[in-house]
Amino acid sequence: MKLRHFLLIGLFLIGGLINAQETKKNFIEVTGIAEMEVEPDEIIFNVGIKGDNKNQLADNEKQLFEILKNNGVKNEDIKFKSMYQNIYSKTKIFTKNLQFKVTKKTDMANLFENLNQKWITSINIDEIRNTKIADYRKTVKINALKAAKEKADYLLESMAKKTGNPLEIVEIEDYTSDTVLPMNFRAKTANIQLEAADANVDYSFENIDNIKLKYSIKTKYEIL
Repeated sequence: MKLRHFLLIGLFLIGGLINAQETKKNFIEVTGIAEMEVEPDEIIFNVGIKGDNKNQLADNEKQLFEILKNNGVKNEDIKFKSMYQNIYSKTKIFTKNLQFKVTKKTDMANLFENLNQKWITSINIDEIRNTKIADYRKTVKINALKAAKEKADYLLESMAKKTGNPLEIVEIEDYTSDTVLPMNFRAKTANIQLEAADANVDYSFENIDNIKLKYSIKTKYEIL
């Protein structure tokens, strides 16, 4: 009985080694890269306002909401960020920061002209977006995978081989610039009180760099 058990175990081990050798396959490892530039269709601005007291700050905030509303900015697209009181200043100035979102439908020139108020301390861009960015990301990743397959095909073809089934697909960390802003535009919006009166300043979407998407996919393919 013991001998029989040892024989069976031996057969199982030999069978396992044979199966392991059969499953070991030659493969080629390649990386595919794809890029795309996407035009932004939303801009998130950060605006700072001030007042000599709480009542004045509240009045200025109401004026800000009115200006934004008259320029097509919805109330749900305006968000409170922070509030601050300088207790060490003789005037005890109160300040408040808010965010608001504009789209391509917004008349930027008219908006910034209306925002040229003494009680507005600063306007800066927080973020640029595209509402369909998730779909564009998928497209770029698929194109990167296709590029990897194409690379494997022509490399193996040069050796009279063919590409088999994919054995591994790994997404490499992406390189996106969703919030990267051109420095010239950032400088223009740093102090709106000085710049807004200048008729030559262009605050349109065309003055902002495109969102750049870049993805890499590393793959392993069986060699036939």
